[in-house]
Amino acid sequence: MTARDDILDLGKRIGQSIIGQEAMVERLLLGLLANGHLLVEGLPGLAKTRAIKSLAKNLDSELSRVQFTPDLLPADITGSEIYFSEGGKGEFKFQQGPIFANLILADEINRAPAKVQSALLEAMEERQVTVGGKSYPLPDLFMVMATQNPIEQEGTYPLPEAQLDRFLMHVEVTYPDEQSEAAIMRLNRDEENSAHSKGAAPATERLNPQAVFDARKEIGAVTVSEPVEKYIVALVFATRYPDRYDKDLASLLQVGVSPRGAISLDKVSRAYAWLKGRDYVTPDDVKAIVNDVFRHRLILSYEAHAANTSADQVIDRITELVAVS
Repeated sequence: MTARDDILDLGKRIGQSIIGQEAMVERLLLGLLANGHLLVEGLPGLAKTRAIKSLAKNLDSELSRVQFTPDLLPADITGSEIYFSEGGKGEFKFQQGPIFANLILADEINRAPAKVQSALLEAMEERQVTVGGKSYPLPDLFMVMATQNPIEQEGTYPLPEAQLDRFLMHVEVTYPDEQSEAAIMRLNRDEENSAHSKGAAPATERLNPQAVFDARKEIGAVTVSEPVEKYIVALVFATRYPDRYDKDLASLLQVGVSPRGAISLDKVSRAYAWLKGRDYVTPDDVKAIVNDVFRHRLILSYEAHAANTSADQVIDRITELVAVS
């Protein structure tokens, strides 16, 4: 099997236990392929936690789940130096925290205070942890999937813009349709019956992480033509200088997308095109994922909030106004 076949099979296996959330499964794969982190937002019970657990179950990797709370300390994530005494001699040794796994589920990330956010920020951006003046590298396969609940705002600490910008994509999860809801209930019944039945469940064949690294090499060779590059840049600049396109649009935006957003859009577009079986990026590939890449990087104006205008509505308007070169 090729690397693409392996990744598609991985997505299929994840989709068997995550019903009605095909877009989230696809974004999970894109984050893995583009070597980035995901911020997943949705109401409780929409399989956000289940999704990354299913990924870890089918990929030969280690998963750590951290439940973020207001009393969490940076050392609870990064680890700390612990004093060991043996044979009359004592020394400090570094005890690794949960951040040293391959897949990190940061559950309800917006409930953690600023010090914890800063510790996580270094791990996400630098792929290392610094404790006691010494840096410790994180695994080559490393992805953070952070979740947050959009309706519970009491006792939360909004993520700073600098950390939001470190997330490759901001994925919004919605309710499944009626058919998927019924399938979810049947799947839950089957899992409960299997758990109560005698005999151990057959071991799941797990994908070797080398398939992910091979896929990343192939994605690096995906071609982005000059017109598509100009289109990506035009979309970015439309968020910074919206008055060039539309005065009404300009009144909705306060701060546009950073250069990191342009880099992310390029990365995810190439990964998306590769998943679709192409070695080149089309404008449609860019349009398919631009909302997820830009959604958390825009700062809307007071007028936009007063008019109850969402970031997605602004991005949709931008894609309507910006033409392909």
